[in-house]
Amino acid sequence: MKDDRQKNSFEYYRKAGTDLILRTIQKGDLLELWEVSYGPQADLEWMAFNGPYFQDSVLSWEEFSEKTTSKINQTNFALISFKNRIIGSLSSSWVDGKLQKWLEFGIVIYDSKMWGQGIGQKVIPSWMEELFKNYPEIQHLGFTTWSGNPGMMKLGEKCGLQLEGRIRKVRFWQEEWHDSVKYGILREEQ
Repeated sequence: MKDDRQKNSFEYYRKAGTDLILRTIQKGDLLELWEVSYGPQADLEWMAFNGPYFQDSVLSWEEFSEKTTSKINQTNFALISFKNRIIGSLSSSWVDGKLQKWLEFGIVIYDSKMWGQGIGQKVIPSWMEELFKNYPEIQHLGFTTWSGNPGMMKLGEKCGLQLEGRIRKVRFWQEEWHDSVKYGILREEQ
């Protein structure tokens, strides 16, 4: 089932006095997004925390463009922009496939120099609000991370999500076992 909830373009978070913006991706953003995420000058440290046990490869421009073109103008993917420069992205996907009642989201800040500055804590509540608005039938939002990403675990707690599950020793990375960790929030808890 294809999600037909599409908007032309939106900008739904701009805090007064800041240059932090969340917005849909446009075709003209593709090259800059690739450059910051996978390009030759990209800070690839984000890949060490974003499910590295999957061993995803660094995407070429062609691979990235082909994969990301479908995200243009979609409400389940947003860019994080700071001072008119793309620094990250937010996404969401259905855990339960075509039933579309269980939605999880993710965040990536590509430039490690931007980590620890509270950006995630500022944008995740707005992203959750947008997802609950766009999908009024869902009652729960969450994300899955792993015990090797303590920053994401702390971010979830700071944003009001609860630890809902820990599946012990199922993520194997660098000769060590790690836990898969799930966080969530109900619509009425937001």
